Amino acid sequence: MSTGDPSAPEPRLKPTNPATLVVAGLAAAAVALLSVSHWYYELPSLPLLPALTLLALAIAEFVLAQQTRARIERKPGRPPVEPLAVARYVVLAKASSLAGAIFAGFTIAVTIWLAIEAQRIDHASQGLPAAAVSAGSSLALVAAALWLERACRVPGDPDKSQADQR
Repeated sequence: MSTGDPSAPEPRLKPTNPATLVVAGLAAAAVALLSVSHWYYELPSLPLLPALTLLALAIAEFVLAQQTRARIERKPGRPPVEPLAVARYVVLAKASSLAGAIFAGFTIAVTIWLAIEAQRIDHASQGLPAAAVSAGSSLALVAAALWLERACRVPGDPDKSQADQR
């Protein structure tokens, strides 16, 4: 959205950097491997409720992304979207993608550890399904959040894109 004015401020909110999500996930995986190997035997079996909560958030953000994209593109029958609402959706998407990456790193590491230990320990095999569902739900949340962030982008100016094609 460049107006040609050099004094115009640059946008401060940039798209989520995938490297940030990877680093957050790897850091969470390292913490998970260090902690789970010491404390897993003292904990009760893993609950399924966090995985279902992450999945519900992923579904909600995916639906919100679909609706927001249709409203931004002003498809027939859709009311225009409030700019402040779009800004809130972007903040939600950025926070959700980072949280999902952290959960994904942690639960993927726990799932791998449980898969290795499940052959030796019965308690580990009981927690494996919940950990795997949590890992999948976390990855779904990251994908939905990135889709919501992308859906909130303003489409390019059609006049400008036609001028670029000439």
